[in-house]
Order: sequence, then C-alpha cells, then structure tokens
Amino acid sequence: MTKRQLTTLTVLTILALVLGLLLSRRLWFRLDLTKNKAYTISAISRDLHTEIPDQVRITYYVSDKLAAIHPMPGEIEDLLREYAAYSRGKIRLTVRDPAKANMVQEIEGLGLQPQQIQTVEQDQASIATVYTGIVIEYLERMEVLPVVFSLDTLEYDLTSRIRALLSGEERLIGVLLGDGYRQWNNNYNYLNQALVQAGYRVRLLSPGEEISDALPGLFVIGGVEDLDEWALYRIDRYIQGGGKVLFALDAVYVDTVGSLEARVMIDQGLLSMVSFYGATIKPELVLDRSARTLQYQTQQNPNGPIQIKIVRYPHWVGVLGENGNRGHPVSARFAGADLFWPSHIELNPPEGVEAEPLFTTTAEAWVQKENFATNPDMAYLMERDGSESPGKKNLAVSLTGSFPGWFKGVPKPVREGSDEELPDLPPEARPSRIVVISDSDMVTDLLQYTQGQHNLDFVLQALEWLGNDGDLTGIRSRQSQTGRLDKIIDEARRAQVMGFAQFLNVILIPLAVLGAGLIFAWKRRARANAVDTANAAAGGKQGSTEGSDNGI
Repeated sequence: MTKRQLTTLTVLTILALVLGLLLSRRLWFRLDLTKNKAYTISAISRDLHTEIPDQVRITYYVSDKLAAIHPMPGEIEDLLREYAAYSRGKIRLTVRDPAKANMVQEIEGLGLQPQQIQTVEQDQASIATVYTGIVIEYLERMEVLPVVFSLDTLEYDLTSRIRALLSGEERLIGVLLGDGYRQWNNNYNYLNQALVQAGYRVRLLSPGEEISDALPGLFVIGGVEDLDEWALYRIDRYIQGGGKVLFALDAVYVDTVGSLEARVMIDQGLLSMVSFYGATIKPELVLDRSARTLQYQTQQNPNGPIQIKIVRYPHWVGVLGENGNRGHPVSARFAGADLFWPSHIELNPPEGVEAEPLFTTTAEAWVQKENFATNPDMAYLMERDGSESPGKKNLAVSLTGSFPGWFKGVPKPVREGSDEELPDLPPEARPSRIVVISDSDMVTDLLQYTQGQHNLDFVLQALEWLGNDGDLTGIRSRQSQTGRLDKIIDEARRAQVMGFAQFLNVILIPLAVLGAGLIFAWKRRARANAVDTANAAAGGKQGSTEGSDNGI
C-alpha cells in the first residue's frame, strides 16, 4: 500500500466514524445563524448544572407520526439534547412515542394534550391523534408543558420550570381587576393562557382585599374610576413593603362596546397615586402613523347596505421593535406591541426613584387633548392636532427605588359599616419596582384583532423583571423574528420600497436568469465549436500523415 493510499484510507475511516457518531446523536453540533440565536441555549441554561443537587428527568413525549412529517419535533429534541449535553449528567433526557410505550392514558392524566393532524398515506387522507409535550421531574415534584410545538419560548419555559422545581416555590402572580365591567373569564382569556403556559398560578384579588407581603408580584389592570381609597391603601402598603407592581391603566375611557365615544376618566385616586410614584398618565389620546388596521361595519344610510371597511386606525398604535429601550432588561429584546387608545406618560420621579421609558411611539405620533375623535369614518378629525404636538410619546415606563407613601402621614381610610382596620404602613419604604403601561386594553382579548401576541410577551418580560429573575428576562424572547411587514410608515418611502421590490422580482431577476441562460448557452456553443475545430485540425493532420506514408 502506497503512502497516498494509506492517507486516503485514514481520512475515509475518520469521516465514516464521525458520520456514524452524528447519526447516533452521540456527537452533534449546530450552526446558529438566526438573529436572536433561537437555536442556541444561553449561558444561564448551560450553567443550570451548578444549581441542580439531584438529577432532573426530562421526558419528551412525541408521536412518531408527527416527527415523520414535520421538522419541529426534531428541532425540539435537539434543544433538549443540548440541555442534557451541558448538564454534566444532572439532566437526563428520554424521548418516547406514547402510543408505542402504551402510555396514552397515563400522559393525558398528567396533563399532556392530544392534537389532531391530517395525514396522507397512499393517496388516502386521514386524521391522526398525536402528542408533543414535555414532562420535567425532580424528586417528587413535576412540571408539565402540555403542548410544545415551537422554539419561541421553549428555553425560557424549560429553565424557569426547572428552577421552580429546584426551589419548590410556586410561581405566583396576583391579578387585581379594577374595572367592574370586566371579568377575568370573559375578557382576559389570552392573558390567562399566557400566564399559565409560563408556569404562573394566577391569584385573583378583589379590590380592597389584603395583599400579602409574600406575593411575588401584583398586576393591577384598570380601576381608575372604581378603586376606592381602601383598595389604594392596600396597594400602597404592598409597594412600601417592597412589593412589585405592573399597572395597566387608562386616563381616557373609550366605549369599546358601543359607539367608540371617548371621555376623560374621573380619577378616584389611582392615577394620582401612580403620578406620585413618578409616572403621570396624561388625560389625552396618543395617535401614530404607525398604526394597526381596524375592520368594522358601516351603513351610509338607514336603508342602505351594510359595508365592511378596513382602515388604518391611528388610535391603535403599532409600536415598533426599534422603539423599545434596548438598555433595559424588560425591553432589551422588545419585538413590538399593539396598544388601543393609549395615553402619553410623563416621567416625574421623586428623589430616590429612577425612571426609564420602556417603549415609545414613533416620531410621527401626536395627541388629542380634548374633543376626542375616535370614529374611524372621520379620519380628517384625527389629523387636526397632528401639527401641534408631534414627536415620540412614552407608552410604557419603569420606576425603580424606594417610593414615597401615598398615604404616609394621613389618616388610614375606613369603610362605612365595617369594623375592620387597615394595618399600618411600614416604618420605612423598601426598594421596589413598578412598570406602568398607559393602556389596559392591551391585555384584553381585544388583542386578537391585531394578532398582538407581542403584548403578552412584553407583559411576561415585565413580570419576570418585577420578580427579580433578571437573567430569565433576557432569554424569554429568543425566537427568530421576522418583524412586521408594515414597519415603513412613510407613504412615499413605502411606495419606493414596493416599487423596487416589484422591479426586483418581476423584471430584474427574470432578466438576470435569462441573461445567465444566454451566457451559458453561448459558452457551451463556444466550447463545442472549439472541440469541433480541434477535431477537424486533428483529422486533417492525421490525413496528411497517412498520405505521406502512402507516398513512401
């Protein structure tokens, strides 16, 4: 065997060994070119082994039928194997097909939810029941992800659930609905689902109910006209004790059930208290060129036909990802939000409190301060104040520090006909955190009309930050985002981009393909001619040689 043959044989042997290891999944690697590194777990997740005393067991229940027709189960399994690979033996992964393991009833009892998909086999369509869910076990404790079919927040879900199992503490969030005309089960289904999927147990609090100092976080939604001083004292005392609160409030009421008429809300003290903390929600409506579309029915006259109209509605502000505060943990990975009739937030932090905007409008925004025009058929009225107050407006802000007590130094509220006495305020305020959003509608089921999933992502980011899980805040939204298709709000620039896209796809690319084909055809013909010329020359030379031989 020559040296060259030996080298070739060695290289082929090593290559075969590497390919065998890759196929057996004992050796693998991933090249992640996505913007947010959606397929690479963060250092926090890679270092989980330092927090795990005993082994954590992760079981991925996935049907082979689903894995055979869709790539997502394979991507989920790859991410789980990455957890196991970095865990130094502290995380054990098992992948099972529930049907083959005869565990269908058992896993449904654990909470895994069956899904139905349509399959086609031998030209026959059928409906198949499949599973794709994860069970995480530690000691005698268990967490379940009922349906997993995306990498968007999978790392966050896994790491947060593992940490919850290790600590043995329940992820709890208190929710206080301040508006009496809204109900949790009727108006907040998407929010409730997002909180449950993120591993939170929601505790609904009635206005004025005691708020425990041990509650990790409180979400106050609305209540400007309904919360009395008794309820406000409970919130103020919770903040004085170091409690963290997310406020989603309105300064202008809009009749979303009827005519969309708007009016300034009559503040019973909630807006004043939040302003005292450092964030003043102005009694005005913010409008923006970056707006979402509104679909509605209209009738030109009583006897005329009903028409469906779709218009760009400046009151529904489409906040762009680029208008988030990248320097803040809550909005570092901000991907946008949809706000419905929001107001401007003015920052006026007291001594000892830091205030930062979390996201703003574009510079093409303006406000309506009175005589609110909200009828989508009267777009010309919405533009009347556009030249008087242009510029970016704060729509969500954060406040950090020791907050002054709104009820400090004043008599405690009392309830008529009740002997109950409110507890005293703490002698000194403890450091706390507050997030304020100038729109309570953004977390209602109204978000379904704009597909505003980003609203829930932002809320969960804020709750993580309020709960002091700052490192988890950075990994929640690691999905590969494509961004909004309506990001360009300038009409002239949008027309230029659309014209260029048309020219590129309809004219330039086909011409380039045609030109490339002509060039290749010309080169092929040139090569053929060259070969023919060479053959003819060779044939002539051979003929002259034979003639010379015959002459001899």
